[in-house]
Amino acid sequence: MAVKKQTKNTVKKKDVSKGVPVYDESKIKTLSSLEHIRLRTGMYIGRLGDGSNPDDGIYVLLKEVIDNGIDEFIMGNGKLIETVIKDIEKPGKAMVKVRDYGRGIPLGKLVECVSVINTGAKYNDDVFQFSVGLNGVGTKAVNALSIHFRVVAIRNGEFAEAIFERGKLKSDRKGKLKENLKDGTMVEFIPDPEIFKDYLFNAEFIEKRVQNYSYLNAGLALSFNGKKFVSSRGLYDLLMEETGDDGLYTLGYYKGKHSSNGQLEIAFTHTNNYGEEYFSFVNGQFTSDGGTHLSAFKEGFLKGIQTFFKKDYKSEDVREGTIAAIAIKLKNPIFESQTKNKLGNSDIRAWVVQETRDAVVDWLHRNPEACKKLEHKIIANESLRTELNAVKKEARDAAKKIALKIPKLKDCKYHLEDGKDGKESTIFITEGDSASGSMVSSRDVMTQAIYPLRGKVENVYGKKRTAIYKNEELFNLMMAIGIDNNIEGLRYQKIVIATDADFDGFHIRNLLLTFFLSYFEELVTGGHVFILETPLFRVRTKKETRYCYNEKERNEAAAALGASSEITRFKGLGEISPKEFGQFIGKDIRLVPVSVNTLKQVPQVLNFYMGKNTPERREYIMKNLIEDAG
Repeated sequence: MAVKKQTKNTVKKKDVSKGVPVYDESKIKTLSSLEHIRLRTGMYIGRLGDGSNPDDGIYVLLKEVIDNGIDEFIMGNGKLIETVIKDIEKPGKAMVKVRDYGRGIPLGKLVECVSVINTGAKYNDDVFQFSVGLNGVGTKAVNALSIHFRVVAIRNGEFAEAIFERGKLKSDRKGKLKENLKDGTMVEFIPDPEIFKDYLFNAEFIEKRVQNYSYLNAGLALSFNGKKFVSSRGLYDLLMEETGDDGLYTLGYYKGKHSSNGQLEIAFTHTNNYGEEYFSFVNGQFTSDGGTHLSAFKEGFLKGIQTFFKKDYKSEDVREGTIAAIAIKLKNPIFESQTKNKLGNSDIRAWVVQETRDAVVDWLHRNPEACKKLEHKIIANESLRTELNAVKKEARDAAKKIALKIPKLKDCKYHLEDGKDGKESTIFITEGDSASGSMVSSRDVMTQAIYPLRGKVENVYGKKRTAIYKNEELFNLMMAIGIDNNIEGLRYQKIVIATDADFDGFHIRNLLLTFFLSYFEELVTGGHVFILETPLFRVRTKKETRYCYNEKERNEAAAALGASSEITRFKGLGEISPKEFGQFIGKDIRLVPVSVNTLKQVPQVLNFYMGKNTPERREYIMKNLIEDAG
């Protein structure tokens, strides 16, 4: 017995010495559904962010509320959704208000519908047939993640109101209306600044989202801060807005009828731009990562063209220069994540392929002039591909002679193809070895790669695609990124342009953006290209150091730290020590996403900044930059 007791005591001491925490009944916790949303926010809305990216959480909250009004419209109730954001320019202070004119949440269940997960009518096909939010979470997440959440439901002259704070009910009441108001639901909320740090709504992002809603719901009027959006032709209008006069032929358009499968709507054309561009939606949700509906559309589009022309055209020749949109409505969409960026329903493939194929064949029969232009485009693509393949072979052969290891690339361990491990994979494109020196020493070797340029890359505006394969610097850059064959070989989730904040740095930035937008537009529209922001100033005393990204921050830091503070102006990235640089590409990294409002603007912008219009450009610079400097 003594031996057993000794052994027991020894084991206890060993556990304590290792710091093993006690695991017993006291450690078991039960969270309410809204508490869990606050604790594991990313599970419900994806990224948090500060509003500088259109996928940031504050826009997801707005989307979830508007979606409820969309669902009402789809079921034939309410043709107007009004959105107002007060104090939109005040960081962390904006109040969002959304009013729809649908049936209104049933008054007796108002509190439960906005606070109890898995409560709602979207599980009932008789009430909601094509809803995005089938999981009963959306509005509850908005409630849980807001410091103020107020909902009012109006039905037949009566109302119910509930007010919450961070998911906790503060007050609720019911009664009869004193004035005549239309049925519907009003939701207002203020995102919690404890969760969304220093958030600021971007009006352009919201306008784009609201405008897309109008395209996906022809006949529905939406307004944002007084600006109204309405579409009568759905995806046709969307593609017209994106292409303008760039389309090579009259837009192809088809909208099917509701069936047991759902409903399909497509629009398509070709342009002279390189690459492909697709806009895909499921029940009004923009699926930025595509999914089975998009892959099925591509297959059906190819089969339709092959069937009509009775030729076995290659997919790359048919799809090069394509710009298309597809929207489907399903009763039971299965998304690959809570944020619904990618559709996973495999059972819809045969339906979408067949209906797309038949629609394309029928449209080609009815549009002989467009048919001729499409065929000419495919034949031109064939010729370009043959020429391009020959140039690629020469470039690869030349690369092999100098060893296929990409010169100067400091690679990382994980890449996009590595799944979860590669989700944070990033390549920084820097100007020269001095700029990359600090980054190489302070980077995360698992997910961050560095590619230093030898100087200014060639201005490729207006040049044929074959030209970039004949340029050694650009070819090596393409190989480093993994796009020397096509966009599908992309090796990194993020491509970050990291240049000095001076005239040369800005010029190199423009040259790289011209390169990406001219030949690999999908990298930009897919949200892969960013600009790295690094501090311009360091203000420090013996006790404290602050890094400032503009003159306003510098002045505030200098005032706070006092007259004895030392101010340093960083002229280039190479002046920042490796020890300092680590924080600027670590968890506190500041990235500005590169985006375009509409694709039709890209050629105009590139022509102005990189084309042969020197007098106009000089006048613009003199007026906007030099005057500002003065």
